[in-house]
Amino acid sequence: MATEHFDVLIVGAGLSGIGAGYHLQANCPGKTYAILEGREAIGGTWDLFRYPGIRSDSDMYTLGYSFKPWREAKAIADGPSILNYVRETASEYGIDKKIRYGHHVKRASWSSETATWTVEAEHQGTSVSVSCSFLYMCAGYYDYAAGYTPEFAGVESFGGRIVHPQHWPSDLDYAGKQVVVIGSGATAVTLVPEMARTASHVTMLQRSPTYVVSRPAEDGIANWLRSKLPAMTAYGITRWKNVLMQMLFFNIARNKPEKTKERLIGLVREHLGPDYDVATHFTPRYNPWDQRLCLVPDADLFDALKGGKASVVTDHIETFTPTGLKLKSGKTLDADVVVTATGLQMQLLSGMELVVDGKVADLSQSMSYKGMMFSDVPNLASAFGYTNASWTLKADLTSEYVCKLINHMARNGLDTCVARQDEAGMDVEPWLDFSSGYVQRAMAKFPKQGVKKPWKAYQNYALDLMALKMGRVDDGAMRFEKKKAKEAA
Repeated sequence: MATEHFDVLIVGAGLSGIGAGYHLQANCPGKTYAILEGREAIGGTWDLFRYPGIRSDSDMYTLGYSFKPWREAKAIADGPSILNYVRETASEYGIDKKIRYGHHVKRASWSSETATWTVEAEHQGTSVSVSCSFLYMCAGYYDYAAGYTPEFAGVESFGGRIVHPQHWPSDLDYAGKQVVVIGSGATAVTLVPEMARTASHVTMLQRSPTYVVSRPAEDGIANWLRSKLPAMTAYGITRWKNVLMQMLFFNIARNKPEKTKERLIGLVREHLGPDYDVATHFTPRYNPWDQRLCLVPDADLFDALKGGKASVVTDHIETFTPTGLKLKSGKTLDADVVVTATGLQMQLLSGMELVVDGKVADLSQSMSYKGMMFSDVPNLASAFGYTNASWTLKADLTSEYVCKLINHMARNGLDTCVARQDEAGMDVEPWLDFSSGYVQRAMAKFPKQGVKKPWKAYQNYALDLMALKMGRVDDGAMRFEKKKAKEAA
């Protein structure tokens, strides 16, 4: 039986994968494609996470697709609204008809002889093979099977429930109970005010503080523009306003870290008042944007702290006890429920094995090309968003560039595109320049990046817009081949 073949195979039916489907239909209308999704539903992250208060930490005018306006009043949207937006997009453009659910990719093998990828996926306990001319990975950057939980002493003695936000149990009742949320990142600052609505008390237990910034949940300018202008026009203006404001803030933070730090901490002090110990609980040891900033809409976290429904403790865990936690300072925290908001486990290309002409590819030894492809790996791209801005800004650009690359090959009768890094002695850097624990734990397994284009990812939308939309695909580093030429050789 012949293996089913597509021009393009997309892996993942989340925010990136549905966007990729749109761009392929719009820019490469003659190409066939399918989407393999490991789970049984559209939505990726926004379907997986079910914890209370789940929401974006980016505004929806930039996290939304470039081609589909965000029409809701709230710019900082809740998870169900984002999931509905992704599913609506898939249905509106017929992308949902291209999805094959329950196909968890395990292995992808490239053959230079046929210029094709053969992708093996597990479906209902059996192995299924599909081939494609171009493989586009939109599977995100973390392991959906398990979040990260450190080893804690005494866990087995604890008499309450311990849950990780990535696997939120539907039967968890925390109303009127004492809750401890371990962590200080985006998930923790989302959970604390939301759980505090019905819990007896919620304590956010952190080893060290994170930068926390309040922002209005609604964008007044965006809502005003939408009432005066066509939806797409208003959306485009708001999108660029937010992109430019974010870039300005990021550049100021990088160039004047001390002043930025002083201002961010000053804003927290304004929210919590002069008597709150901001120095201990909200003054990080690192500079702004060495890790992602945590966004809280309408100061909800600060309101929960001021109202006495929540508190922050900065300390280290010595051991779990039958009734809660004992800390290294000697203090104890009573808990009925402990939430380990301790992070993700990063994963490259959905953890699948990659084989190029019979040899397993070690991507930790490869170089990242334009933040989306890997040196010496043909006809494969991967969507990876910005660390300092919305994910979709880069994912949209990546999809458009993939289409541009595919069309270039089609016009010129080419079968293979592969990035080659031939410069001897080029300095290399980690793939991500971020001090967050989940990044540092994973970087040894990820590709490296160079110090100049096209091997450097600048984390800058304006630069990428110029390079990817205006730049040439045959830039010298990207090499092309014809199958017939290879056969003759």
